[in-house]
Amino acid sequence: MDILKMSDLDLRDKRVLIRQDLNVPVKNGKVQSDARIRASVPTVRAALEAGAGVLVMSHLGRPVEGEYDEEFSLAPVALRLGELLGREVPLLRNYLEGAAVRPGEVALLENVRFIRGEKKDDAELGRKYAALCDVFVMDAFGTAHRAEATTSAVARFSRIACAGPLLYAELEALDKALAHPVRPLAAIIGGSKVSTKLTILESLLSKVDTLIVGGGIANNFLLDSGLPLGKSLYEPELAGEAGKILESAGKKGVRVPMPVDVVTGTSFSADSPAVVKKVSQVGAEDIILDIGPETASLYRQFILQAGTVLWNGPVGAFEVDQFGRGTEAVCRAIAESGAFSIVGGGDSLAALEKYALEDKISYISTGGGAFLEFLEGRTLPAVAVLEARAGKK
Repeated sequence: MDILKMSDLDLRDKRVLIRQDLNVPVKNGKVQSDARIRASVPTVRAALEAGAGVLVMSHLGRPVEGEYDEEFSLAPVALRLGELLGREVPLLRNYLEGAAVRPGEVALLENVRFIRGEKKDDAELGRKYAALCDVFVMDAFGTAHRAEATTSAVARFSRIACAGPLLYAELEALDKALAHPVRPLAAIIGGSKVSTKLTILESLLSKVDTLIVGGGIANNFLLDSGLPLGKSLYEPELAGEAGKILESAGKKGVRVPMPVDVVTGTSFSADSPAVVKKVSQVGAEDIILDIGPETASLYRQFILQAGTVLWNGPVGAFEVDQFGRGTEAVCRAIAESGAFSIVGGGDSLAALEKYALEDKISYISTGGGAFLEFLEGRTLPAVAVLEARAGKK
């Protein structure tokens, strides 16, 4: 990749502005999960140790743009970041006209979505951010698919724009998995709706050797195969689309194993009994909530044979224990496979955490939407700007 890296630069006495993804869950003024904050610490610490004055910026939630809202303030994030760094991290609310930090100092800019023009990638706003720094570091892969003032415009106008360690590692891992995979390459795509991932499934057919579908997405494949769904979640308006994917997969020689048994319930709740049925035996009142043990065993074999595995989206309603055995089986198969594995998406990461398997995965992606768009083959706007700026110092 022709992208300038932060590690390539001498940051001594430089003003460094780092775009991180610190969009973490906050409740009653307290951070509920600090995973993204912890992930940002090595980059911030590296810049500080290199002798830079560091400004960190991020969004949090979806406030009304241009309006301050205490509910979405980064104050709790600044507190937790300070604890992790072992120093106070001031939160700067008014910073566009200047935010001075001396070498070895760090401050956090208040939620960038409080400023009008952020989402529109406003050029003038980008220039103001660029004026705050000598070096801009894009380190938030989770926002790289958005062309916004703090991901795109600032990179266009900064004296130097580069990729931070988190962003670069993510791009390297995805490139390794998609551009230079160890074969066979297996992709597991789950989730509730096929409409949100239809183009991804179509794109993956030109890249993978095996495509496994799960969750509500799989129900549309069962529908197009003429199998009963009962009251299961599916998208009737997309009838026929899954069949086209199966037809295309057959022509390309891509294996798409279909469920042979499922776990049904009467409702998505802990009180609903789990019943294993053949796919042909789903009743009118049944709701498909997981893959069955035979299907889990089938998927396991494909995963264990793979040299590279991509996973996004659970294959069942794993939040309820009796409907989580299929997703757990997929998690454990990936962990045991020995393949180079990349997992992305909030639900998939929650499943890994539930089954305590995070440390068995080769690379855990920090971005949901960006991860999916990369799989789809789209150009990520923030990355495109860095590529265009490569070599300009």
